[in-house]
Amino acid sequence: MLDKIREKCVNYETVSYLICGILTTAVDFGAYSFFRETDLSVELSQALSWLVAVFFAYVVNKLVVFRNFNMRPVYMAKEAGAFVAARAFSGILTWIIMIVLVRLGGDRGFLYELFCKFIVSVINMVLNYVFSKLWIFKKKPE
Repeated sequence: MLDKIREKCVNYETVSYLICGILTTAVDFGAYSFFRETDLSVELSQALSWLVAVFFAYVVNKLVVFRNFNMRPVYMAKEAGAFVAARAFSGILTWIIMIVLVRLGGDRGFLYELFCKFIVSVINMVLNYVFSKLWIFKKKPE
């Protein structure tokens, strides 16, 4: 039974998704930190860092994780639209969670904000994998 679980969970797709997810999270954290350093609000910094991360995630998920090289404009427009829609849903949900966690924590400082951002990122990564696997980059039967 453990072999079946390992076979299902430890493969190119899940490992590359995890690595690309960590890189996307690093892009998100970096962008968030940059925007906060420019004195933008938590709300605006979270929204802008999300946009930067979504663009990065689309590219690496398409090319690296799911190895989808279909570059036809109509196909990519539909695929990118689905990707952005799924990310918008998870982005809004995690944006709300981020704001609630930061506000509930009071004025605990930037490290607390980054801790909240980490919690939100884990939730976001799981949701986004499910959307990508089952909807956006779903393999079509040949």
